Amino acid sequence: MAGHEIGDAASDPGVPLAPAAPSFSFELWPPRSPAAEEALHVHLARLVAARPEFISVTYGANGSSRDGSLAVLRHLLQNTDIPPMAHFTAVGSTFADATQLLREFLDAGITSFLALRGDPPQGVPEEELVLGDFRSASELVQLIHGVQREREPFLAHEVPGFPGAKRLGSGRTVTIAVAAFPNGHPLSRSRAQDIDTLLAKEAAGANLAITQLFFEADDYLQLVDDARAAGVTMPILPGIQPVLNEKRLHRVLELSGETMPTTLLHALRSAADPAAVGIAHATALSRAVLAGGAPGIHIYTSNRSEAPLAILDELGLLTPREIPA
Repeated sequence: MAGHEIGDAASDPGVPLAPAAPSFSFELWPPRSPAAEEALHVHLARLVAARPEFISVTYGANGSSRDGSLAVLRHLLQNTDIPPMAHFTAVGSTFADATQLLREFLDAGITSFLALRGDPPQGVPEEELVLGDFRSASELVQLIHGVQREREPFLAHEVPGFPGAKRLGSGRTVTIAVAAFPNGHPLSRSRAQDIDTLLAKEAAGANLAITQLFFEADDYLQLVDDARAAGVTMPILPGIQPVLNEKRLHRVLELSGETMPTTLLHALRSAADPAAVGIAHATALSRAVLAGGAPGIHIYTSNRSEAPLAILDELGLLTPREIPA
C-alpha cells in the first residue's frame, strides 16, 4: 500500500527488510443520476480515507459515460491525493477520436489508464460489434504511450551538486494497466491464446494487469503461474467482487460471462444475512490469493464503501484511524 514505511531497517544492512504490505485499490463507475452522484461522494470519501494505491473509474462503451467519468477523475485529482486511473476503451473508436479523448484525459492531469478493447454497447451482439480502428487493447496501449511521448518528450532534471544546472531527460511516462482473464476471455479459444494476448499487451508497453472477477483462488493462481512460465513479468492484480445477494450474483455473471459458483449461490440463498456471506466469501478469496503471492487486491466496489472496507479490515490492511464511520 502506498505510504508504508520500513523505518531504519533500510539503512542498516544487518536488519532484514520488512515485507511490503499488500496493496489495495478500488474501482468505481460514474454516477447515472443526481441522487447517485450525491451517494457516491459520501462513499468515495470513505474509500479515499482508507488510502488505496489508486482508484479506477470505468468508461462506458462508445463513450457513453465520458462526462461522468471525467468528472469523477477530476474530483479525485483536485480534492484527494489518491492517483486516479481512467478506463480507456477502444470499441468503435477511430484513431483520431481516441487521440482527442486521450489528450483530454492527459490535459486534465490523468497519467494512469486501464486500456481495454471494450465491451459492445448494451444490446449490440458481439458478432455485430464495430471495432473501429482498433483490433486489440495492445494497439490502444501503444497509442497511449505515443501520445504522451508526443506531448512531453523531454523534461529538465536537476543536476545534483550543481545548483541551477539542468539536464534533459525523457519526459514523464504513463502507467497503463490491461485486463487479464483467470477463466479465459469469452472470445478466446484456449488458455494459451489468453496468455499470448497478455504477453502482447506487455510487449506493447503495459506495466500492470488487473483480472476479471473470479470465485476460486486457484483460478487466479493458475493464471499467474501460466503467465510467468510464458514470460509475463508485470504485476497481476486479482480483481475481487464482493457479491452481497443472489440478484447481484446473477447480474455480475451476466456482465462477465463467468460460470455460476453454485456453492456461493446456495449460501446466499439460504442465509439470513446474504451480505455477510458475500463479504466473508470475498475476504476468504482475498486472503487465499494474497497467501499465494498476489501483490495486492483490486476491489470492484459497486460504488459502495461498506463491503470493501469490511474486507480490508478483516484482512488487517486498515489501521483503526483508516476505518471511517
